[in-house]
Amino acid sequence: MKACFIALTALLSAAGVPAQQLQYPEGAPIPRSLTPEEADYLARNPLTSGRSVTPPPTGPVHCVAEYEPMEGILIAWEGSNSWTTILANMGAEITTTGNAELYVAVDSSSEASSAESKLASHGAVMSRVHTMVVNTDTIWIRDYGPRYIYQGDVRCIVDHTYNRPRPNDNAFPTFFSGYKGHAFYEHQLVHGGGNYHLDALGNSFTTRLINNENSGLSEAQIHGIWQAYQNVDTHFFDPLPSSVDSTQHLDMWMQVASDDVVMISDWPAQQGSTQDQICDAAAVTMAAMGYTVHRIPARKVGSFFSTHYTYTNVVICNDLILIPSYRNSNVTQYNGQALAAWQAACPTKTVVQIDAEDIVSSAGVLHCIVMHVPEHLGGSNPTAYLIGPDGGEGYAHGEIVDIEWISDDDFGAVSADLLLSTDGGQSWPNTLATNLPASGSYAWTVPNLTTSQARVRVVVYDGQGNSGSDDSDADFSLFDPNGAALISYGSGKAGSLGVPVLSSQDLPILGSTVQLDLDQALPNGIAKLIRGPAKDSTPFDGAVILVAYDTIVDLNVDGSGHADMTGTVPNNPALAGVSFYWQAWIPNDPAAAGAGWACSQGLETRLGY
Repeated sequence: MKACFIALTALLSAAGVPAQQLQYPEGAPIPRSLTPEEADYLARNPLTSGRSVTPPPTGPVHCVAEYEPMEGILIAWEGSNSWTTILANMGAEITTTGNAELYVAVDSSSEASSAESKLASHGAVMSRVHTMVVNTDTIWIRDYGPRYIYQGDVRCIVDHTYNRPRPNDNAFPTFFSGYKGHAFYEHQLVHGGGNYHLDALGNSFTTRLINNENSGLSEAQIHGIWQAYQNVDTHFFDPLPSSVDSTQHLDMWMQVASDDVVMISDWPAQQGSTQDQICDAAAVTMAAMGYTVHRIPARKVGSFFSTHYTYTNVVICNDLILIPSYRNSNVTQYNGQALAAWQAACPTKTVVQIDAEDIVSSAGVLHCIVMHVPEHLGGSNPTAYLIGPDGGEGYAHGEIVDIEWISDDDFGAVSADLLLSTDGGQSWPNTLATNLPASGSYAWTVPNLTTSQARVRVVVYDGQGNSGSDDSDADFSLFDPNGAALISYGSGKAGSLGVPVLSSQDLPILGSTVQLDLDQALPNGIAKLIRGPAKDSTPFDGAVILVAYDTIVDLNVDGSGHADMTGTVPNNPALAGVSFYWQAWIPNDPAAAGAGWACSQGLETRLGY
């Protein structure tokens, strides 16, 4: 029925009838790969996110590896009876040996009942099973589900546009963000989450399918987007031929198992094939990066309509690893070899085989049908992250400042208070607001207090009265609006001498001479000093353009990494309180990640007396 409906939609489009949105009837085994009908639909209806791109997260960001401690695993209760049997078998292991919660997306309350019954009959611990009534289109939640980072000690979701025309799937991360109360960030990439792996040290991996899906972006730009949103250094591999793997996703032939262990497919029945050469080359690359590489068998079965049998498409959940096994007579001899390889690579974990024969012909197995939810870092206490003001800013008396924060908890934070210190955090005598939302913002009118040592604290509470807090990382200033000030803001990107620093020893007093100093830039290079009338927050090459600039000045950097520029502030009373914003960008730095740009933080020069 499903294939007929999709084909009808395609015929209507071909006939010039406005295309209806594709439908995905319950129980239909929709493959992980793009169907011909979907491809035809996309030719007439290009993918759009439906959501706006957000600025990237600020501050300390860690993208969570799958082998790090997990609170739970996400699944979508979709597909045929044999597919949900696989989910039930996995759920039993996840909630017992895996010591984790199981979050189950169901389309209705009646489906929740049937899912719970099946999970219980297969041995799941039902106190750890959480059904959520939300529409999804397919089982392939790895490709559309939420990618997690920690921002400070707070779990947050980073999302992409799903590379399939499956609207309910694409919308799921937004739903789960609200369900868990987790902050949500959206970048511009079209992507499928299975084409991505990472370790806990800041390295990530993908195939160049991502380049094809984002043809308007260079590889360096794609690298920069992931670096800006997830703080990772992404390494790109060639994809397997689509005749071997129709998804061209990395998780079908690689799995990072720890900080220094990786599993990569080998092709004993197809030695010398294109897929074998790609996997061999990747193994050399990963070994050169310091990983211990374990090879594990894989096989393509069939000619025209082939099936990719893989043993890297696994689920790591705390001390449990779920690996696929198969019943196809061409492949069964590899089941034992794969089990032994995983046990040798991860000797402290329990490795369990799950029969995946009934789903493998749909272009994915176990890893493809789960998404990971990392543990809350605060234990029984909430955690908080103060987004801003975070230090280095300056605010005039009477100015309205947005104080912004996010929070996290094992069961859910419920409220927040805001406090102000004027002595660098030694004491907190000033309460700004109480009983605010657990995550949110507050419009604060700056009082007539003058200090260079202001800090804000957010205190978050859960329903049991437990609390957690976060403070501004550094001092910020409160000042008379007609007073001259120098205010650092944002952060830069490291180059050969570390992160370049833009500063001045001279307050921008009306009628005075001011020298701007740049240090830790590329020795004997050129720096692009940008100036403008306002701040900006545009991601670029793994950093952020912090100035809405209208002027660029080239500075010659000396052999010590220093450059400077001198100017005179007009003695015009009308300029009191006017700000100009500055940032230095240094091209062609061999130590800078991405396309080779290093940059400084931003510097606001507020003119005055």
